[in-house]
Amino acid sequence: MKIFANLSFTTLALITACHAGAQTYPSKPVRLIVPFAAGGPADAVGRLLVPGLTDAWGQQLLIDNRAGANSIVGSEVAARAAPDGYTLLLVSAGFTINATLYPKLPFDVIRDFTPVTMVTFGPGILVTHPSLPARNLKELVALAKAKPRTLTYGSSGSGAPTSHLGMELLKVTAGIDIIHIPYKSMAPALVDVLGGQIHMAMPTINVTLQHIRAGRLRAIGVTSLTRSPAIPEVAPLAELGMPGYEANNWYSIIAPAGLPPAVAEKIHADTAKLLLAQDIKDRFNAVGMEARAMSPTALATYMKSEIAKWGRVVKASGARPE
Repeated sequence: MKIFANLSFTTLALITACHAGAQTYPSKPVRLIVPFAAGGPADAVGRLLVPGLTDAWGQQLLIDNRAGANSIVGSEVAARAAPDGYTLLLVSAGFTINATLYPKLPFDVIRDFTPVTMVTFGPGILVTHPSLPARNLKELVALAKAKPRTLTYGSSGSGAPTSHLGMELLKVTAGIDIIHIPYKSMAPALVDVLGGQIHMAMPTINVTLQHIRAGRLRAIGVTSLTRSPAIPEVAPLAELGMPGYEANNWYSIIAPAGLPPAVAEKIHADTAKLLLAQDIKDRFNAVGMEARAMSPTALATYMKSEIAKWGRVVKASGARPE
């Protein structure tokens, strides 16, 4: 009985310490590692959180850009940090794709991290050059089946969540064969779609809006399960003959494995409250994304499902890291 009493006391002490830590967290500046270069989309998401979380915590949220190897460099730094809540990591959908895209990573995307909260997500949009004789998804699939390995699409590179693997998921779902032409970024790929050198692409919504409205691109469908506030007149591919089709980019905060659950819940709750602000929603909507919080438990489940889904697509497409 004495052993059980000692165990109970130890457990109670640990629980009490965790809650006490959450109540005083943070007591010093918090580092948010962004594993991409300054000035990019991920960096913009991170910096959008800085004022609100700094005010909520009374401590500075500091952005630490650690770009390299498709986010692997910065992610490894975070994996090796202390699990005390003072080093966080902002990851994109590519983080879960890396789990199967790369044959060997210096960390395990599940074992070495604690999911904390989703921040935002955004779909891609399937667009074609107006000269392509296919005005909708049904006609596009029919054309691709009638002329296999004739149509082309451009991407921002191998392993990109929507522009490459989103298209590969479309190919598998529709049973079509379209040639992939990778570029170093989405900008030159979109230029070639606009010029008619390639037939289609699946970029983010924000870079296509002006071209769609001007008639320089034809919008076929968005890649989320629901319509995007940025372009609500365009239906999801899932409503147009591909039930369940979904290929979103998203950004979430995770932390080194072992983060106390109470601290994870506090970071999630404070971030979720920040994301309710209309100005934050508007700024995300302006770039084709939606503010969306997700609890640590829900995010853990979602990330595992993303790893499984993209793993199947990586295998089917034969994608390799560049």
